[in-house]
Amino acid sequence: MKNLLFSAFLLVLSTSSYADFEAPGKGVALLMGGVEKPFEFGFEWFAPEDKFTIGKKAYNMDLPESYSIAMTLDKEEEQVWIQEFHKGFITGFNWEVGPHKLSLRKEVFAQRVKGDFILNVDGIDYFLLLNNVSIDFHFKNDGIDMIKLEGVTKDRGTRH
Repeated sequence: MKNLLFSAFLLVLSTSSYADFEAPGKGVALLMGGVEKPFEFGFEWFAPEDKFTIGKKAYNMDLPESYSIAMTLDKEEEQVWIQEFHKGFITGFNWEVGPHKLSLRKEVFAQRVKGDFILNVDGIDYFLLLNNVSIDFHFKNDGIDMIKLEGVTKDRGTRH
């Protein structure tokens, strides 16, 4: 009986040490001409099975440190391509993933910024510096730890 109780205790202890999370993602991709195309793209971690879900695809793997979404500006600097959101180019997006809100919009300023794009992450505006921007999601066992950006600036791209 002691062995059975001890085994049950270990089972409860081991399963409680697992951490799972769901960071569902819903958004709208904005296409040329004002067309809106809804999309779903989020993350999920199921520790007992070592299963990580990215968008609609699940993988048997350890929890990754991060996942990067690449955003590529077209030659004319009018649209971007993000393979996770839409098969073609888009002019912007609104996306909620877990507790985070991200958006990409165009706005014309007196001093031009690259593509006239503003990338907003959780209420903070960023301006494109490069034609290729990386949105990096860093994970911990219980969810998205942080979002880091590469190829952007907070100063409207005017500082050299």
